[in-house]
Amino acid sequence: TGIDFLITSQEGPSQAEWPYEGVYRVRQDGQSIIPIGYRVGGTALVSTALLHLPDTSGSTDDRTAALTRSITFLCESTKDPLMQWTDYEGGYDVRGWGYIYALDFLCDLQQAGAVPEDLEDAVRNAVAFYTRALQQIAIPDWGGWTYSRNRDVRKPCPQAPFMTGPALQALFAAAEHGLDVDPDTITAALDALERSRSTTGGVEYSGGLEQAPPDTHAAGAAGRMLASETTLYLAGRGSLARVRGAIDSFLAFWDELEARRGKTGTHKGAYGVAPYYFFFAHYYAAQAIELLPDPIRVEYRKPLRRRLEQVRLDDGLWNDRVFARSASYGTALALL
Repeated sequence: TGIDFLITSQEGPSQAEWPYEGVYRVRQDGQSIIPIGYRVGGTALVSTALLHLPDTSGSTDDRTAALTRSITFLCESTKDPLMQWTDYEGGYDVRGWGYIYALDFLCDLQQAGAVPEDLEDAVRNAVAFYTRALQQIAIPDWGGWTYSRNRDVRKPCPQAPFMTGPALQALFAAAEHGLDVDPDTITAALDALERSRSTTGGVEYSGGLEQAPPDTHAAGAAGRMLASETTLYLAGRGSLARVRGAIDSFLAFWDELEARRGKTGTHKGAYGVAPYYFFFAHYYAAQAIELLPDPIRVEYRKPLRRRLEQVRLDDGLWNDRVFARSASYGTALALL
C-alpha cells in the first residue's frame, strides 16, 4: 500500500517531486510556495525508500519510471538559484535539508549500481555539487549545521544536532565515494555534537558552543538523541552503550512524541516537542537498532514495529503533519 501510494503521488511540473511540506514557505513571483530545499529533501527521502524497498506489488516499471524522474529533478535542482550556497540572504535556511538527503540518496544510488545509464554524468556532477554545498554552509569556527542561522552565513552560531548528525552521515557517504571532504569540517562538527550532549545524556535542541547543561531533559531530546549518538558512534566518537541509551530514551518518552504527532504548531508542550520529530525519530531509531549486536537488535525491533503499526492511518499511510502532502515523507520514513 505504501509503495503504491508513493509511486502515484509524485507531483510538480514534471511529475518528478515528493515535496515535504511544513509551516515554512517562501515568496516567489507573488506566491507563497514550498522552498526548494524541502522539495529536494522530501523527493530524496521518498526516492531512498523506493530504491531500497523490495518489490512486492509488481510495479517495477512504474517504480523505475518514478525514480528516473526524481533523479533527473535532483540533478537539475543543483542549478536552481535558491539552492546555491552563495548570495543567500534568508535567515531561515532549509537548503541544507536538500543538500543532505539528495547527497545521501545519490550516493546510495551509486552504491547500488542503479544509476540510469543516461544520467551517470548528471548524478556524478550532482554528488560533487551537494558535497561541496553542504560543506560551504557549515558553521564556521564552531562547526556543525543549522537551518536557523545568522543572515551572514560566515558568522558562527549554535548548531542543531538533529541536522548536524544527518549532514555528517551524508558526508561520510560522499567520502566513501572518493569525494573531497574536508577533515577539519568533520572534526569541528563532531566536536560540536559532543558538546551538545549533557552529562545526563540529553542533547540540546541548539547548541554546541559549550557543554550542554546537565538539566537537558531526555524527554525533549528523544528524537534528536538518536541521530546524534549514531553519528558519533559511526565516527568512532561514541559507544554502543550510548546508542542503546538513546533508543531506551526514545522508547521511554515515546508518548511525548506521540502527543505532538499530527498536531498544529511547532514546539509545544512541557518539553517543546514539534510534530516533525515523530517519523524522523523512528527513522534514526531504526538505524540505531541495526547497530546493536544480535540478539539485542532483534528484541528492539519489536517495540519499534509495534509503534509504527499503532500510528498507521486508516488509509494505510503514515503522516506526522497536518498537511496531506507530507504523507509521502512520513510513509517513506516509516517504510524505511
